[in-house]
Amino acid sequence: MNNWYVKNLGDANFADESLDRIKALFLEEYEKADRPNDMAVFFRHESEGRLHCEVKVYFSPKANVLAKNFDALPCSKPSFYGLAILAGSKNALSTLFSRNSQ
Repeated sequence: MNNWYVKNLGDANFADESLDRIKALFLEEYEKADRPNDMAVFFRHESEGRLHCEVKVYFSPKANVLAKNFDALPCSKPSFYGLAILAGSKNALSTLFSRNSQ
């Protein structure tokens, strides 16, 4: 269960509704799991050289069931630079991206 997952939501101008839905469903699962520090969903605006950026959502390994429900794809652990937490513990960034968790 070490896989991260990524879901590309496309154009950032149209991603808010999807982000809200992911957050709401995540919070339900997060509560059921007793709010672990290493269960979180992050997002980042990425342009990859294009004019318009896309929103990519990254699901931590413990959010794998939710990730699969959104057809997110397995990926390597993302760089923490530019990531913002969508939902999860306020300690999730430090827990999941500390030097010891590499």
